[in-house]
Amino acid sequence: MSEESETIIEKKGRAGRITLNRPKALNALTRQMCLDMTKALLEWRNDPDVKVVVVDGAGDRGFCAGGDIRLLYESGKAGDERAYEFWRDEYRLNQLIKRYSKPYVAMIDGIVMGGGVGVSVHGDYRVAGDSTMLAMPETGIGFYPDVGGTYFLPRLPGKTGMWMGLTGARLKTADAMAMGIATSYTPSDKRPALIEALENGPEGIEDTLAAFAEEAGESEVKKRQEDIETHFAAPMVEAILASLDNDRSDWAIEQAKTMRTKSPTSLKLTHRAIQMGAQTEFEDTMRRELRLSAHCLKGHDFYEGVRAQIIDKDRDPKWDPSDLERVGDAELEQYFAPLDNDRELTFIDDTKDN
Repeated sequence: MSEESETIIEKKGRAGRITLNRPKALNALTRQMCLDMTKALLEWRNDPDVKVVVVDGAGDRGFCAGGDIRLLYESGKAGDERAYEFWRDEYRLNQLIKRYSKPYVAMIDGIVMGGGVGVSVHGDYRVAGDSTMLAMPETGIGFYPDVGGTYFLPRLPGKTGMWMGLTGARLKTADAMAMGIATSYTPSDKRPALIEALENGPEGIEDTLAAFAEEAGESEVKKRQEDIETHFAAPMVEAILASLDNDRSDWAIEQAKTMRTKSPTSLKLTHRAIQMGAQTEFEDTMRRELRLSAHCLKGHDFYEGVRAQIIDKDRDPKWDPSDLERVGDAELEQYFAPLDNDRELTFIDDTKDN
């Protein structure tokens, strides 16, 4: 593919190389990028020349800032299939990465959010750089942490995942390392040499990664583990806020303030989905996420959140319902309802079993 392509895909040495190539959009994913990645991974799966897959993002600002939110907004407004098709193909890609039979290395320097987390965290290795900034900020746009977020977040240490999902908290390099999201840290100026070694070096993949790994420093999030556990283990969102309100520390005040800017519906949806994701296998979690995503298009807050953050950029969303008490269990349950049979999520290899 040419460097004008949204996804640069090539074989170099022993590596299958994928570069997300929308630097002006912080490499945000389009459906075509998901399809291109899927096609390459399927071809390389049985290619004896490909020993490792290495994924990075063009430019120096971000690995991948998420999905094409504006398209999802416009598709929902138009009532067409573009949003559904994007999520379906993106989630299939997430599952392919999760179950991939060859080492998958994501170079997660710069901004890594939403869909960017989905095409990195489910792989074998995630190499952080100096400017790694990782987050799942979806509650701020009336959505929830998808792309397998409701699976990997509850598997982070303590209640870190619940805290991240509800607040949209950003993890820096040392935090991503301490929480196990990043598997190693390599200074950004050494990233090209690491990629070249992965492509052409004689050493094994793990030995190569280890040779370029350095200490990431102290994690501020790790220092807050006790606070996070104390407050975010509460069984309901209202109880989490009450716990934070009773703790008059600056940190607790800031967490509560942040949560109160998010969509009340999204907070409750995220809390329940993370709790459920802790108990289910990856494929079942992804099927549930497609249901949640599709049903979010039927509500109010996703459109209002995208309007406020992306379209008008007034940063002043008017959530409806506007408070947690008005988000009832019956309303919440609708988001988890099954889709029509032909719209439920199936995976790429499912046909081998059917």
